[in-house]
Amino acid sequence: MAQRHLISIDAKFKKPSKQIDKKYSSDYDFYIENNKKIIKVEIKASRAINTKIRGGLETKALSFDSGEPYWMNFQQIKLGIANVFIFVGVWVDKIIYWVLTNKEVKQCPIRSHQHRGGIEYQIGITGKNISDFQKFLVEPAELVEIIKSKIK
Repeated sequence: MAQRHLISIDAKFKKPSKQIDKKYSSDYDFYIENNKKIIKVEIKASRAINTKIRGGLETKALSFDSGEPYWMNFQQIKLGIANVFIFVGVWVDKIIYWVLTNKEVKQCPIRSHQHRGGIEYQIGITGKNISDFQKFLVEPAELVEIIKSKIK
């Protein structure tokens, strides 16, 4: 869903292949052409879910201004595969985009191992820490240009 959504925002997001990247093995979602180089892009999406309600996602879904406590868990972050990550936060009535470079994800203080001893990480965004991500917030029409400016 998130991949199709981003392509609909900007056709500069391209699906990678062995013709573009000889080492490609389905390990990142998109690339963006940047002069003669490519920028490898990984997409991570999560729904904002109410942390006080038990049940399915449809009962836990929240509107952006609900005031209820929420949690979004961006999982399976593999730091060695992409130059940049787009985190897509989804509420019932709003979608937010954060762009973080590989280095910014590595330096994120709330990044944690997803599995004991594994190479995958996760980042949980909540109502309590979302302001820490304000500096990474990007408007949808500016995604590609911001990514290019962050990866030189």
